Amino acid sequence: MTTLHGIDYAVMLLYFGFVLGIGAMLRRYVHTSEDFFLSGRSIPAWVSGLAFISANLGAQEVIGMGASGAKYGIATSHFYWIGAIPAMVFVGLFMMPFYYGSRARSVPEYLKLRFDEKTRGLNAMSFAIMTVFSSGISLYAMGKLLHLLLGWSFDLSIVVAAGIVLAYIFLGGLTSAIYNEVLQFFLIVFGFAPLVFLGLRDVGGWAGLADRLAGVATANGYAPGAYTRSWTFMGSASANPVGVEWFGLVMGLGFVLSFGYWCTDFLVVQRAMAANSMTAARRTPLIAAVPKMLFPFLVIVPGMLALVVSPTSGVRQAGPAVTASPPALTSQTSPTSAASAAGIVPPKRDARTGEPLRDARGRVVPDYDLATPMMLVHFFPAGLLGLGLTALLASFMSGMAGNVTAFNTVWTYDLYQSYVRPGAPDAHYLAMGRFATVFGVAISVAAAYVAASFNNIMDFLQLVFAFVNAPLFATFALGMFWKRATGHGAFTGLLAGTLAAGLHHGLSLPTGAAVGVKGGYLGVVTTYPSELAQTFWTAIAAWLTCFGVTITISLATRPRQPEDLRGLVYGLTSKPTDDVRRWYERPGTLALLVLAGAVVLNAIFF
Repeated sequence: MTTLHGIDYAVMLLYFGFVLGIGAMLRRYVHTSEDFFLSGRSIPAWVSGLAFISANLGAQEVIGMGASGAKYGIATSHFYWIGAIPAMVFVGLFMMPFYYGSRARSVPEYLKLRFDEKTRGLNAMSFAIMTVFSSGISLYAMGKLLHLLLGWSFDLSIVVAAGIVLAYIFLGGLTSAIYNEVLQFFLIVFGFAPLVFLGLRDVGGWAGLADRLAGVATANGYAPGAYTRSWTFMGSASANPVGVEWFGLVMGLGFVLSFGYWCTDFLVVQRAMAANSMTAARRTPLIAAVPKMLFPFLVIVPGMLALVVSPTSGVRQAGPAVTASPPALTSQTSPTSAASAAGIVPPKRDARTGEPLRDARGRVVPDYDLATPMMLVHFFPAGLLGLGLTALLASFMSGMAGNVTAFNTVWTYDLYQSYVRPGAPDAHYLAMGRFATVFGVAISVAAAYVAASFNNIMDFLQLVFAFVNAPLFATFALGMFWKRATGHGAFTGLLAGTLAAGLHHGLSLPTGAAVGVKGGYLGVVTTYPSELAQTFWTAIAAWLTCFGVTITISLATRPRQPEDLRGLVYGLTSKPTDDVRRWYERPGTLALLVLAGAVVLNAIFF
C-alpha cells in the first residue's frame, strides 16, 4: 500500500474544501429549475468552453486513455484528432444554432420539437441509462484508484467518492458543476504535466520511448513503429494494436461514434446551452477543441510510458519478485510478479483468489486501467503525489458530475414532467431535480460493478456509446438537414439502430474474450482482433440501420409542414449573426484554426 504523507492529505483536503465551498456559495443563487438545470443561461464563453472539455475529461478519460495508451500506443490519439476535433467544429458551427435557438432545455426536448413525443421519450430513456453507466465507470475508476493507493475497500471507496459529488451538485446544481469543472481542468493540467516530464526524462525523451516501444511492438508481432505511428499501419487490422483498418477507424470512430457523441450527447451540449448568448454557445466547443488537441500528450503518453519504464527507476522502486501479491497492488509490486506485463503495468487479478486473470488463450490479462495510477506512485514524491492524486480526483468528479447534472435534467424535464407530473409548480421540479441527483448517484454505484468486468474502461464506454449515440446521430443528421424526416421514421429508426447494435454485438466477440458481457451471447458468427474493433463495427451497424430505416419509414409517412420546422431544420432557419468585434472571436475563424491544428498533428505522428 502506498504511504501518503501529511502534505498529500492536506492538498486533497484543500481541494475538497474548495469544491464543497463553491457548491455552498452558489446555492443562494439557485431559485428556479432553470437556475439548477441550465445555470440561467448566464455563463461566459471561456467558462462554458473549459467546462465543456472538463466534463468530458472524467476519470474514464484520464485513466481510460492512459489505459488505451498502454494497450494501443499513440494510435489512441485518433480519439482526439479524428474522433473529437472535426465533430466539435461541426457542433459549434451547425448544431448549436438549433439547440440554443430553439430554446430547448435538453437534447431530448429538441427531438420533441423536431419530431414527436415518442421520439423524445425513447431518447430520454436511453440517455438516462447511458449517463448512469458512464457515472458508474467513473465510480469504478475512482474506487479502484483509492483501493490501489490507500488500501481502502472497493465498496467503501465508491460510496465515499459518490458522496462528495452528490454534495456539491445537490447544493449548487449545474452552475456549481461548471465552475468546479473549470477548477478541475487546471488541476488536471498541473497535476499530470510533471508526470509526463518525469517519465520522458526517465526513458530518454520521445526518441527513447519510441526505441523501447519498438521492442514491445516486435514482441507482440507488430512492426517496430506500431506503437508510435498513428496512421502508418492502419492499412490492415492485423498490423496495428488497435486491430482495425483505416475504414473501420474513420467510419466507426471518426464519423459515427465521434459525431454521435459530441453532437448529440447532452452531457457536453448542456455546457454550451448554459452560455450567455448564441455566439458564446457556438464558440464553446471551438474553445474546448484547443486544449482537446493537446490532451493526448497529457493523458495517453503516461500509459505508453508505463509499458517501458524501469521498475527500479522513480522515487518508489520495485521490490523483489513475489509469487502472490496482496489485493491492493502498489508500486512495490515487481513487474515480473505473476507474469506481469512489461514495465510497471500489473496483471488484472481475480477478486477471490488474488491470482492473475487469464484470457481464453491462457495469457495473463494486464490491468491497463492501473497504468496511469502506477506512474503516479512510481514517480511522484510526497506533496507532488498529493497533487497528482488530487488531479485524478478532479477528473473523476468532473466526469461524474457532468453525467449526474445531465441525468437529473433529462429525468426531470423529459421524463418526470412529461409523463409523471405535468403542470406542477416550478418549485416542485426544482425539488425533483435534487432528488434525481440522489437516486442518479445511487444507480451509478450499481453500474460501477458492471464496469469492473472490463480490463480497459474506455473500451466499455465506447461500447455504451455504440448502442446509444451511434443511432441517435443518424436521427439528428436526418432531422436537422432533411425536412422530409418524420417522427414515425425517427422513432422506428432509433429503435432499429439500437437493436442492430445489440444484434451485432451478440453475434461477435473479440479474440480471446469469453462469451458474455463482451459479446457472443447470441452465438459467435465473427471475431474481431480487439474490443475496439468490435465496438467500431457495432457503431457502424447501428448508424447504417437507423439511417436506412428512418429514410424508409419517413418516405412512407406524412411529413410536417415547413412552417412548423422553422428554427429546427437547416434551410428553414436563418443563419446566426456573430455580434463580435475581434476576428478571433468569430466561430468560423476559430473553426479553421482548430481544423488546421488537427491536420498538423496527424501529419507529425502519421
